Amino acid sequence: MKLFDVIHDVFEPFMDGEKKPLNVMEVSNLWFFLIGTETTMRNEEIGYNLADDPELKQIIKDIKENVHIPIREEISQFLKKEGVPLPQSTPEKPAGDFRSIPEGAKLNDEEMANLISYNLAMGVTYAARGLTESIRADVGFIFFKIIMKKTTAGLTVKQYLEKHEWLRVPPSYKAKTTQTCYTTSDEL
Repeated sequence: MKLFDVIHDVFEPFMDGEKKPLNVMEVSNLWFFLIGTETTMRNEEIGYNLADDPELKQIIKDIKENVHIPIREEISQFLKKEGVPLPQSTPEKPAGDFRSIPEGAKLNDEEMANLISYNLAMGVTYAARGLTESIRADVGFIFFKIIMKKTTAGLTVKQYLEKHEWLRVPPSYKAKTTQTCYTTSDEL
């Protein structure tokens, strides 16, 4: 049993029949998500060129090819089909070895991996917003698939960060037991 098949089966009954026009929020969310995806891909191309660790380079390549390119293509095709003009994009960055750039002028592997993790988490958050604000089931399904793809990629990056002891973890919280003092209005 594949998760995407199960979820598709959940959404499918709502995708049958005549589709209502896209609403303003659906168009905006898809349009801005497409811009964000394009920008993220440019960052990944730069990261790929600067990464020292071959494993990190492969993770970046996999995320671009298996997460962001499919997301870009699906949203672009969907918007075109709906008659929505696509946003302009910047050109792809050429592949190359730019590791000779001085350390103070580029991100190192730890910073790059944490940035990728952050971008994936923000993508999940924004896709969840798109899902909750969508009225049409087909739009909701697009955002659901994005959430699943980015969450899966995020788990891979998290394992990489943990392996290198680069995962930024907030400190543990232990509640102190203190006596609560209540004041009455007469004491004020």
